[in-house]
Amino acid sequence: MKLSKYKNLNTSLEDEPDGCKNEISQKESWHSTYSNSLKNIEDLSKFIFIPEAEKPALKQVIRTFHMRIPLYYLSLAKNLNNSNDPIRRQCIPSIEEIEREIHEKIDPLGEEKTSPAPCLIHRYPDRALLIVTGRCFMYCRHCTRKRLWRSRIPEPALKDIELALAYVKENKEIREIIVSGGDPLTLPTEKLDYILSLLTNIKNIEVIRIGTRAPVVFPQRIDENLCKVIEKYENLWINTQFNHPDEITAQSILACKMLQRCGIAISNQSVLLKGINDNIKTMLELCHKLQNIRVRPYYLYQCDPVIGAHHFRTSIWRGIDILENMRGHTSGMCIPTFVVDGIDGKGKIPIGPNYVLSVSPEGLTLRNYRNEILFYFNPKE
Repeated sequence: MKLSKYKNLNTSLEDEPDGCKNEISQKESWHSTYSNSLKNIEDLSKFIFIPEAEKPALKQVIRTFHMRIPLYYLSLAKNLNNSNDPIRRQCIPSIEEIEREIHEKIDPLGEEKTSPAPCLIHRYPDRALLIVTGRCFMYCRHCTRKRLWRSRIPEPALKDIELALAYVKENKEIREIIVSGGDPLTLPTEKLDYILSLLTNIKNIEVIRIGTRAPVVFPQRIDENLCKVIEKYENLWINTQFNHPDEITAQSILACKMLQRCGIAISNQSVLLKGINDNIKTMLELCHKLQNIRVRPYYLYQCDPVIGAHHFRTSIWRGIDILENMRGHTSGMCIPTFVVDGIDGKGKIPIGPNYVLSVSPEGLTLRNYRNEILFYFNPKE
């Protein structure tokens, strides 16, 4: 299988006829394309050079933290033999993953502690997260749910999902469900439709969100059959994860447009990753490209302290500095909220530059993006 097949499709959408279909989907079903993904070191070594001395360690890594790389995503790398390529770093295992830092955990967000029912995480009063699969189109090396990749953890059965939804029905305060995983779009379309129909029939559920990286790593999954299903649900939103401008291609843009034509609003949740997007130039380019395709830059996450991801983590000050250098230099629509996900289930904490210098009974001393100081009178309540 040659990567050129996929590279040739990543041309500018200016060359595409209006209303075009996903070209890969027309030629072969997403199931067969998915089965061609790289899952072991021997297959991977056909595309990149791996020294024989490194192979045993890499095999040790993927025995615990599985590997799956769609050929489409691999084709986005500009230089596969450059270990610093931002595409390669996200998808190809590293021997650094078997190292463990003192602050790392296999479940850093305490999701298992906040799971009152099978495959359900209930951390916030009005919303809950439903894990419908542990499978992904690509196992991102920075993933916070690496614990789900271990083969001894079974896929959630429909009875588990139904038990989770029974809990949701009893807790009337829950008004929003995030369907997550793994990647929910790895499920057969019919099963996904069934789960969405169950959620829609719960009276207290007003909003359903799907968390998926399919538009980024496997855009051929967004096909006509899937679109016919999701356009049935009026309260459906999609969150995805573009981390680098190189991921925004003709194919990923087309996938997003197909979803948007179904009436779906798409938001993006990037992860701040060392050597990938931890600089102002890359983040500005990414957010501008997202705005251009009507995908909202929603969150920028500090990379979680999960076992095997320490080499991706930056200082929190790096994220704050990026946001500070974006503010005032681009539209507010292009600036995501930088958040730290509190360990052990403490929830998301927004962090940003401090523009309030002092507070008095009369008002506040503020600074703007140019570091100009001003006094702002504060009206009485």
